[in-house]
Amino acid sequence: MMMRKTKWLKTICLSVIGIGFSSTMHAQTKVSLQAAQNGGTISKHIYGHFAEHLGRCIYDGFYVGEKSAIPNTDGVRNDIVAALKNLNIPNLRWPGGCFADRYHWKDGIGPKADRPSIVNTMWGGVTEDNSFGTHDFLNMCKLLGTEPYLAGNTGSGTVQELSDWVQYVNFEGKSPMSDLRVQNGQQKPWNVKFWGVGNEAWGCGGNMTPEYYVGEYRKFATFMEGKDLYKVASGANVDDYHWTETLMKGIPLNLMNGIALHHYSFPSWEKKGPAVGFSEQQYFETMKTALRMDELITKHSAIMDKYDPAKKIGLVVDEWGGWFEVEQGTNPGFLYQQNTMRDAMIAGATLNIFNNHNERVKIANLAQCVNVLQAVILTKGEKMLLSPTYHVMEMYKVHQDATRIPLTVETDDYILGNEKLPAVSVSASIDAAGKSHISLVNIQSKKGEEITIDLKGKNFKQVNGRILTSGKVDDHNDFDRPDKIKPAAFKDAVLKDGKLTVRLPAFSVAVLELI
Repeated sequence: MMMRKTKWLKTICLSVIGIGFSSTMHAQTKVSLQAAQNGGTISKHIYGHFAEHLGRCIYDGFYVGEKSAIPNTDGVRNDIVAALKNLNIPNLRWPGGCFADRYHWKDGIGPKADRPSIVNTMWGGVTEDNSFGTHDFLNMCKLLGTEPYLAGNTGSGTVQELSDWVQYVNFEGKSPMSDLRVQNGQQKPWNVKFWGVGNEAWGCGGNMTPEYYVGEYRKFATFMEGKDLYKVASGANVDDYHWTETLMKGIPLNLMNGIALHHYSFPSWEKKGPAVGFSEQQYFETMKTALRMDELITKHSAIMDKYDPAKKIGLVVDEWGGWFEVEQGTNPGFLYQQNTMRDAMIAGATLNIFNNHNERVKIANLAQCVNVLQAVILTKGEKMLLSPTYHVMEMYKVHQDATRIPLTVETDDYILGNEKLPAVSVSASIDAAGKSHISLVNIQSKKGEEITIDLKGKNFKQVNGRILTSGKVDDHNDFDRPDKIKPAAFKDAVLKDGKLTVRLPAFSVAVLELI
C-alpha cells in the first residue's frame, strides 16, 4: 500500500495559473519506488464503466435507434463505440443502479414493436419503450469488446426471474429459456460472467437490513446456476462496516465472489454545489470525500480479511465518482452535469487508490459512462465530446492487468483553513512488455510540486510522459470547444543518477513511461 508522511519543505517558484491563483510557489514530494518487488496484478476490471437507464445515458446517449441520422450500428452510436474501445474498457455494468431492482428483463426482449412500455419511476418518471434490452446491450458489449456486468433484480423481481435470465443468456443446450433466446435471433449464448445479485439492498433495492439481505442473497445466488459465474453481493453504503461484517459472516464464501461498495465524491450530500463555478472550499471538500476512498477500502478490507484471509472475495467498487448539482434547465432526475478538471482530480486520485489496493479491489465501475454524473462522454444531438475524466482513464489504461510496483510517498499537504489533505498521490506498475508506468496526481489548487522519485537502483534509460491540466480547476470541454482540455506531451521529468525529478503543476495528472 502507499504510505504518506507529512513533511514541510522549502518552496521554490513555479509559473502555473489556476482558479483563484495567487501563489507561484511549489514544494517537494519524495517517492521511493520498489521496482524490484512484485506487488501482484492490477486487475483490468477496476477500469470498468456503468450504464444505467438514467437520464440520457442509454436513450439519446448510447442508443439513438436504427433510423437515426447519427451513424450507428443497430442503433448504437458509432462514435461512442470508437471512443470507448480506445479506453480498452474491460466491463460495462447494466441496467442499473437503482433501476435494476425495478427492471424486468423479459419486457426488453422479442420484436421491439411488441415490447411493453414502462415508466422509469426511479429517474425522472419518463416513459421508456424498452427498445434497448438484453440483446441490444449484450450485442453492444460485443461491439465494444468488453465483458457485460448484469445487475439482477432482487428487489421487485423473483428468484425464478433471475434464474431464467442466467439461463437465457448463458445456457447452450436445449431449455425453455435458451429456446426463447434462439427464437429471438441469438443462436449462441453470450456467456455472461459478472452478475450483481441486487443493487443497494440497503436503500433503493429494497430498504433491507443486512441480516435480511443475507437470506435473500443466499436464496437468489443458489438458483443462479451456470459455469464460472462471478456473483457480486450488494455491499455497503460508504462506511457501513456492520453491513460488510454481516455479509461476510452470513454468506458462505463458496456462494459469493465479490462484495460491492458504493462511494461518491461531493462537497456535502445535502449541498453538492455546482459542477462548474464552484468555490475553492467546495473543491477542497470534494477532494476530501474522494480521498476517503482509501480509508473505506482499508477498513472494509480488514473486515473481509477476518473471514477471507486468502483474499478470494473481491471488493467491487461498482459505483464511484463525482456527484454535483444538475446543469441549469435540465431534468433534476437525469443527473446531467459538466465534467471539469476537478473530475480529473477525482479520477486520477481514485484510480491510484484502486491500483494500490489491488490485492482486494478486483472490479470498479465509474458512474456513469454517458451523460450522467461523472461521465467520460457527453452528447448533444449529433455532437459528442470527451471529458477530462475520459482522458485520465485513457492515460491510466497502461495499468490494466499490469504488475503493481510497491512504493512509499512523503508528500506535503494541501491546506485550506484548518484542514489538510495529502497533496500528491502516486501508483506505479510494469506491463507485460517490461515498460514501467508511474501515474501522479497533484490535487493542490494553487501550488505545483517538485517530486523526486528514487528508483532504487533500477537502471532506466529513458522517460516519456503525458500530462492533463488547464488554466483553471473548473475548466471543461464543451460542444463549442470539445478539445479545450486534452493530454499533452510532458517534458518536466528528468532522469539522472537513479532518480527521477518531476515538476508537476497544480491540479494536474501525469503518466510517465520508463524504459
